[in-house]
Amino acid sequence: MLYSGVIRYHSHVGQSAYHDLRRLLMDEQVSDIRGAPTRVSVKGRVFWYDKYRIGNTMAQRYIGPDTEALRDRLARASDLKKDADARRRDMTRLVRIMRAEGYGSTDQKTGSILSGLSKAGVFRLGGTLVGTVAFRHYEGELGVVFGFDQLAQTGDIDIGSFERLSFAIGDSVEQPLVDVFSGLKFSAAPSLERGKTWRWQQHGGETLIEFLMPAQREEGIRDLPALGVSAQALRHLDFLLEDPIPAVSLYRSGILIQIPRPERFAIHKLIVAERRQGGPDGLKARKDRAQAAFLIEALATLRPDELREAYEDATARGPRWRERIAGSLAKMPEVAARLVDL
Repeated sequence: MLYSGVIRYHSHVGQSAYHDLRRLLMDEQVSDIRGAPTRVSVKGRVFWYDKYRIGNTMAQRYIGPDTEALRDRLARASDLKKDADARRRDMTRLVRIMRAEGYGSTDQKTGSILSGLSKAGVFRLGGTLVGTVAFRHYEGELGVVFGFDQLAQTGDIDIGSFERLSFAIGDSVEQPLVDVFSGLKFSAAPSLERGKTWRWQQHGGETLIEFLMPAQREEGIRDLPALGVSAQALRHLDFLLEDPIPAVSLYRSGILIQIPRPERFAIHKLIVAERRQGGPDGLKARKDRAQAAFLIEALATLRPDELREAYEDATARGPRWRERIAGSLAKMPEVAARLVDL
């Protein structure tokens, strides 16, 4: 069932608490630097690394792509390290405020998985949550109130990443993900390609973790060396993963994760819904369209320019893209009208 109704918003207090918490978590990430922040150019792109000595050898740890915000944090790294205790107290206080304001908390099972992925460096190394778990985090990013239907979650946790970024950054997870998943009672799911593991299934549960990447050529299974796993390559995923944003998962004192931009998520859902045909995929298509409808309704008010740009970007990528978007919008006349009016 598609969303139809009035979007409700969290209070200014709750929205401010969310953005303050995200800022503090990003400060916390930079405060872990051990050595000297160093700019490195790789194939025309600029990245920052933490370069430090271990015995007689130099090591480096990937920090992130070059941005003005990251440069500002790196300049304050020493002060951020000194402020660690006060910052963590503030983080706990802000989480308490958000819960009191009615923000949905991440459940224990999902939170423990996201925490394990974060500690291993998955999000730092370019991993981006996609799917319903990512959708739930737009409550904080947009300050919208989610109802029960929006908070309902499947058992899947999908993580996307660019193959070229994984090769370019020259770093890897701090703990092998096979060990992380083993500790969380997950085991590798069978794969048709020998030695290519891209899915993990929780013992006795319904939770499935999958790794995905954009398909530049054929769809199939390829490697993500930074994460130490393989991933299923899918078409249209490059559009979704372009320029992702940091977000907060409301678990314990907050987890810094990475999600797609909401306007790209919404348009991508229109494409994905049209690719799903019949059976269980038919149910997933209805959920995809419902999520797209909710976000488009909110973004048409909050960020109309970003939504219009994402829609124009997708429709300019070729006839198959336009065909799939149009196919979904034919089933969603009110949403189609919203996009026309932008």
